[in-house]
Order: sequence, then C-alpha cells, then structure tokens
Amino acid sequence: MISEYVTSILLIIGIDLVLGGDNAVVIAMASRNLPEHKRNTAIVLGTTLAIIVRILLTATVVVLLKVPFLQFAGGCLLLWISFKLLVQKENAPAHIKSETSLWKAVQTIVVADVVMGLDNVVAIAGAANGHPSLVVFGFLVSVPIIILGSKFILYSMERYPFLLYIGAALLAYTAGKMLTAEERMQFLYDNIPLVRSFLPFLTALLIVLFGGVAKKRHRFT
Repeated sequence: MISEYVTSILLIIGIDLVLGGDNAVVIAMASRNLPEHKRNTAIVLGTTLAIIVRILLTATVVVLLKVPFLQFAGGCLLLWISFKLLVQKENAPAHIKSETSLWKAVQTIVVADVVMGLDNVVAIAGAANGHPSLVVFGFLVSVPIIILGSKFILYSMERYPFLLYIGAALLAYTAGKMLTAEERMQFLYDNIPLVRSFLPFLTALLIVLFGGVAKKRHRFT
C-alpha cells in the first residue's frame, strides 16, 4: 500500500515536470511586458490560481471528458492566445496601467493553463488512483518548478527576442495536438491520416507567419 502510494507520488511529480514546460512558456510570455515589480506578483498569483482551478477540474474530470468538442474548443482558444501573446505591443513600464495589465496577465495565465492542462488533468487523475490528497500534493510540488521555469524563460526572452516566436510556435503546436485529440473529430482524421500528423506543425507555422506579419505592422502604427 505504501509502495503504491509512493509510486503514485513519483508518477504525479514526473507528469508535472514533463507537462509543465508549456505552462512556463505561457507565464513568461504573458508577464514579459509588465513592470519589473509586477512580474513576480503576476507569476505567483497566476500560477497559484491556475493550480487551484486545475485541482477543481481534476475532481470533475470524468464529467469534463463527456463534454462534446471540449478539446476542439480548447485548441481554438489556445491558438488565439498564442497569436495574441506574440503580437501584443511591448509598452514601456511608465505607460502601463499596473493594475489592469497585472490582472490581464493573470487572466491569460489562468485561462491558458486550464486549456493546456486538460491532458495534465487526465494524467494526474489517473496516476492518483482515486486519492484526492495525491492530486493536491502533486500540483503543489509542481508550483515552484513552473515558477522557476517561467522566470528563466522570461529572462531568456528578454535577451533573445526570437525566443518569442519559438514560444508562440510551441503553444500553437500544443493547440494543434488538442484539435487532433478531439474524440468526435476522429472520423475525419481516420479518413485523412496526414491531417493528424501535420496539423500541429501547420498551426505552429501559421501562428508564427501571421503573428510575425501582425507584429511588424504594429511597429509602424
């Protein structure tokens, strides 16, 4: 019994480590335009709220999995989020309304984390073997890992702006995977197998191309 409990804990931590990278990218991109003194608040608050929402979602995962086109809708929403994060203008800290910008950053972090966390929620629910305490423990352990990861990515994006495009491509790729995971669309993917294989790459490419064009236009407006 104890060994099974320990195994479940290790599985949950491993799942959070593997699937936490995308979330760190979202947090870094969403908070990069905030004034320096607001970034930590956005990262900690956004991550905490996202984890709380995820725990609640995990508790109701069986119901969620029965919602028609949930994965498809989540994929579409994540595509929009990745595009928006890429093309948003970089404002000087003096011109930012701190409260509004902070709330928008937190809102983006929570929404994107919930959308991207559907697979994570399912995996954690399975690894927990019906133990709610394990679910909570696993998510709490993942918090510092995601926060530290997002800070590192944020620092890297400031030094190397091209990483913004890689981050947006990663989010768009994840969105494409969600689109192909929609159970009620499998008949289409079964008839055209190449769609399942190439759609994630196509969504990543389109977001980078259209986002790059939109970003250049913003610079001249």
